[in-house]
Amino acid sequence: MAEDKGITAAKEDEFSEWYTQIIQKAELIEYTPVSGCLVFRPYSYEIWERVQAFLDQEFKKRGVKNAYFPLLIPESLLTKEKEHVEGFSPEVAWVTQAGNTPLSERLAIRPTSETIMYDTYRKWVQSHRDLPLKINQWCNVVRWEFKHAVPFLRTREFLWQEGHTCFATKDEADAEAHDILKLYAQAYEELYAVPVIMGRKSEKEKFAGALYTLSVETMLPNGKAIQCSTSHCLGQNFSKPFGIQFLDQKEQKQHVWQNSWGFTTRSIGIAIMTHSDDKGLVLAPAIAPIQAVVVPIIFEKTKDATIAACTEIKKQLAEFRVHVDARDEYTAGWKFNYWEMKGVPLRIEIGPKDLEKKQAVVMRRDTLKKTMVPLENLQHAISQELANMQKEMLVKARQRLQSQIITAETKEAFQKGIEEKKMVLAPFCGKPDCEEFIKEKMGGIKSITAPFDAKTPEKPCIHCNNKAEAFYYFAKSY
Repeated sequence: MAEDKGITAAKEDEFSEWYTQIIQKAELIEYTPVSGCLVFRPYSYEIWERVQAFLDQEFKKRGVKNAYFPLLIPESLLTKEKEHVEGFSPEVAWVTQAGNTPLSERLAIRPTSETIMYDTYRKWVQSHRDLPLKINQWCNVVRWEFKHAVPFLRTREFLWQEGHTCFATKDEADAEAHDILKLYAQAYEELYAVPVIMGRKSEKEKFAGALYTLSVETMLPNGKAIQCSTSHCLGQNFSKPFGIQFLDQKEQKQHVWQNSWGFTTRSIGIAIMTHSDDKGLVLAPAIAPIQAVVVPIIFEKTKDATIAACTEIKKQLAEFRVHVDARDEYTAGWKFNYWEMKGVPLRIEIGPKDLEKKQAVVMRRDTLKKTMVPLENLQHAISQELANMQKEMLVKARQRLQSQIITAETKEAFQKGIEEKKMVLAPFCGKPDCEEFIKEKMGGIKSITAPFDAKTPEKPCIHCNNKAEAFYYFAKSY
């Protein structure tokens, strides 16, 4: 890669510009004329496909079936659940005419699918024998909710999966809501190597229309928190207005208990921000489109032998995603920079001197450390390096996350932590009016989640001095 195409902004000093350069120069996205609507280039879409494949398999283990529901939702359906429509109304994009003909009813472009799906569920659920009903769809959604797009993190159109399930009892719904949340945390930590916090959203921050919202959260290196994924218990808040009822075993009519849960392409941006450096993208091996790139060091006299050796190495490493960069119009140094920018976990260098010694040079993208490996041991070494890298990236990111968290039980400590761009764990009453006061007083600071593993507060709410409901994290967030 030419010198002027490298990353020119430092992650620590110019985070926003650094991120913008990474996603473009690593060939992840392309901008379009519509703000907030992006092209997922093949390299980023393949990352999504790997996460999609993992989650889809796990959903199916849980008895979830895939389906597809329409993109366009009649306004009369969207307004059936009052809290839901109020929560989404600022974000909805509407279709009002077809050609030159005004529509008799406005059609919402799917911001989420509860309403269109549940109008169908009432036809499908009649008896306790029809339960549980577990449906997922992989699709896009549109939310016109902001002024400035942040690619992957906050876009007007994004990709996700949304699961929508119905149960006979609240206990079943509660169990699934927690189970799916743990699955989402697993996807972040085991695939992306991104450490997360699991917890419950405040009343103010819960999903519009939900009984409660569980979430997976993390803190990015720039001192901003971000919601990674959510799992909502909807209770009977939708089944009652939509008439989703069943005859129980005593022949009594009951309303179902429902959940909805989603995982989005926002996860790609979170991983990029968490791991990448001033040389470019850094990808965890589990989701990297290419796990190892083989770069031949080419000299005219030994060119054929070197390329033949690289081809043999690729065969030897068939269990991994390996690419041989045998292009002769670029120098080895240019290729090194190019693949570092692309975040390929391992680089395997081999030249005539290496062939003589029957070895290869292996470099890890995250540490930039080089190791000489005998060719006969290459398969084992690559397997070990990828496993170590996956594990150590998570450990490093978790250490960084822990360093960004403090506990505060006084207003002064809380204020100091926020000023230092920390995520502050503090006792909180959980009341919406108190949270609104905090947000207004402290320039947009809001509650992130009440972590499951926090102790019960002994001291009162850090702001209003009323009884604290739980410890909550607070921070600036995306």
